Amino acid sequence: MAVCKHMNDILNKATVLVLNRNWQAINIRTPADAFCQMATSVATALEIAGEDHIRPVPWAEWVGLPIRAQDQSVRTVRGEIRVPTVIVLVNFAKVPKKRPKLCARTIRERDGNRCQYTGATLRPEEGNIDHVLPRSRGGRDSWENCVWSSKSVNSKKGNRLPHEAGLKLLKQPKAIPELPVTALIRNPHGIADWKWFVNE
Repeated sequence: MAVCKHMNDILNKATVLVLNRNWQAINIRTPADAFCQMATSVATALEIAGEDHIRPVPWAEWVGLPIRAQDQSVRTVRGEIRVPTVIVLVNFAKVPKKRPKLCARTIRERDGNRCQYTGATLRPEEGNIDHVLPRSRGGRDSWENCVWSSKSVNSKKGNRLPHEAGLKLLKQPKAIPELPVTALIRNPHGIADWKWFVNE
């Protein structure tokens, strides 16, 4: 039972970096997804042994590769199979675009670490998100309604509109532009093989 749970954990954790056919990072998938794409020739895995040894390996060869000490593997009826860390899509060349997730960090970065009412530069712990139109009055969590504010100013404003609290926005908040997904991909598990393809 413990072996099944361990294998399930390996297969269903998003630890496989997906590259387009130009070797640009575009996604992160689970090993289960990667195996399906490899077995149907949608993708090939990369065997990586340093910068000077990166080569695409088709499924028929991949299933026979030896398991190295640093590799994760899964047990199958055919024996152990190495879990890939990076796969390349054979026929997909695009780099999709995506807007970063709306959160305190992205609002703070968009607003240049400045309180949008006073212009003061803030350390991350000195500020928080203010809803220009308060949520209690129907304001939404959106790029156009959220700004970075000092905690004291946000507290003073409360559930009022800026002009009701004697405040004025430095600039109207806007959505940040969509970025190539390559710029948004991070390596949360610290997978060494990703360093050739993902900027940290």
